[in-house]
Amino acid sequence: MIKAILWDVDNTLLDFHAAESAAIKSLFREFGFGECSDEQVKRYAAINISYWEKLERNEITKPRVLVGRFEQFFAEEGIDPAFAPKFNELYQLRLGDTIVYRDDSINIVRALKGRVLQYVISNGTVVAQTKKLRLSGLGELMDGIFLSEEIGFEKPNIGFFVPVFKTVPAAPSEMLVVGDSLTSDIKGANNAGIPACWYNPHKKTAPEGYRIDYEISDLREIFGILGIEQ
Repeated sequence: MIKAILWDVDNTLLDFHAAESAAIKSLFREFGFGECSDEQVKRYAAINISYWEKLERNEITKPRVLVGRFEQFFAEEGIDPAFAPKFNELYQLRLGDTIVYRDDSINIVRALKGRVLQYVISNGTVVAQTKKLRLSGLGELMDGIFLSEEIGFEKPNIGFFVPVFKTVPAAPSEMLVVGDSLTSDIKGANNAGIPACWYNPHKKTAPEGYRIDYEISDLREIFGILGIEQ
């Protein structure tokens, strides 16, 4: 029996790509860099993912991720990399300005409140996630919020889940991690001995090496897994 859901935020409950694109495009105009095209956003997104994957492998630190991704992006786009620290600082705040729910996630979470415990587990920065969770209304519906920046460990590191185990009144086998990232969410669940639900809306094929207990392409499928009516 699942007593607690551990929700990822970016590209699970909320559409991160929409927020990312809006934030970068608005800051390009603000910094006087001109218009940022969709292709430029895609190039940045690829760089960003590569930096987060390095962090998950403990190859670099989070501060290096946050600034280094923009330094590389700016260098490749012919923009002075010296703008990266300030750009990233404003970017963290701007990320929370665009709220786009995945699969009507706000009403899904609202419908589950009081019927199952719900927590946020995220590697996003405190600044960005606090604003997103407040403006989206998701934060007030949660029973708790776990952010890697406050914990001192990133998913998939087992250290991330130590405060989860101390706080959530359920055994690991009674929890369920729901997230889109195989390398962060699913591997984190595997490392912590928690059942894993891969949110896979694009129906990708997972490589070998991951234990995926459930796979869904729409968040509404969570009701069936929990055995709860919508």
